[in-house]
Amino acid sequence: MQNYLKLLYSALTCTFLLNVNIPVNSTQKEVKVYSGRHYNTDRGVFKKFAEETGIKVRLIEAAGISLIERLKREGMNSQADLILLVDAARITNAAKAGLLQNIESKSLEQDVPIGLKDKDKEWYALTRRVRVMVANPKVVDISKIKDYTDLADPSLKGKVCLRNRKSPYNQSLVANQIVNKGESKTKAWLNGMISNVSQPFFPGDISIIRAVSKKKCGVGVINHYYLARMLGGVNGRRDALYAKKTSVITPNPAHVNISAGGVAKYATNKNEAIKLLEYLASPKGSKGLAAPTFEHPLNEVNQNPIVKGFGDFVPDEVTVEDLGVNNSLAIKLMKDAGWD
Repeated sequence: MQNYLKLLYSALTCTFLLNVNIPVNSTQKEVKVYSGRHYNTDRGVFKKFAEETGIKVRLIEAAGISLIERLKREGMNSQADLILLVDAARITNAAKAGLLQNIESKSLEQDVPIGLKDKDKEWYALTRRVRVMVANPKVVDISKIKDYTDLADPSLKGKVCLRNRKSPYNQSLVANQIVNKGESKTKAWLNGMISNVSQPFFPGDISIIRAVSKKKCGVGVINHYYLARMLGGVNGRRDALYAKKTSVITPNPAHVNISAGGVAKYATNKNEAIKLLEYLASPKGSKGLAAPTFEHPLNEVNQNPIVKGFGDFVPDEVTVEDLGVNNSLAIKLMKDAGWD
């Protein structure tokens, strides 16, 4: 089985190595990355790192939950050196499961803001995502929707559309509300919002944007960059036209989620993994990851005109650790409210 995993790993990573165009030899340093981020533009950042440091990057991409299960299954035989995941709950759960290790890095402590890094120094944020609302002004009065809690207003009966309960982004949003409003008020909000849902829950944020634009519902909750990508034509002309029919509503303050990275517990190339993590969290690296994906870097707003057109946002004071701690309770409350 171990030999099979090594062969599978090699097959999945060789194409990327060829794209990096760094000479491969038996003595060259390397770092093996398990990534839950799915953007081809990330490879450009890895390529620059390889060119600047001489450390080649081997990459495996998979869904975040699949990566976590794979790491648990592989145990000490894991090939992973660096783990990249999206969403607060996923990175904090990886730490709780003992899949990461403590590291010491002055540059990471300096570059990553307070609230976006682990107190035990096992993970660090790399990019930021804002959970916003997208609305169709021909279906709802957008002047009356200012906060997530407004989605529970009876006037929106049959006009709210949501992604399903399995979405880590929605789980973190609910965890955020638990911290900000308390369990009792969060329960009331969930019950009211779920009673306003217009149809079965959606599998993704993009499908919500399409539904809002087609007037199948009036308002939904999404990560900001999904709409930005559609407006930028990344998904094609038709989706760009859909997106133009909608408006963005950003609560003040807003719930901010992250993508993050940590060094794998059994990393065989620990020093190289730390160097890559430092590179990705640096102002240059964070911007390199975030700019083409319409995310926000760690310490500034994405300067893309489309994202800037959404307006400024003020992050609330809920930390990533808070979101992870309250994830289990959030899932329970969502289930109790009928959020499928």
